[in-house]
Amino acid sequence: MQNVTLNVQGMSCGHCVNAVEKSVGALTGVDQVKVNLAEGLVDIAFDEAKVSLDQIKETIDDQGYDVK
Repeated sequence: MQNVTLNVQGMSCGHCVNAVEKSVGALTGVDQVKVNLAEGLVDIAFDEAKVSLDQIKETIDDQGYDVK
């Protein structure tokens, strides 16, 4: 299990939090997603054998947010 914290820009409300948590949480291999809206951070615990960090970043990008 790998833990990573991503800097995500463009999130501004509860809908943004739900969009990111639901889309990333739906990926196979993602165990936990926690968004810190005030800091613009997303903490993710995932199994790197089942899902790549690039797939996670792409999923966040697909929701309309910028991953730094």
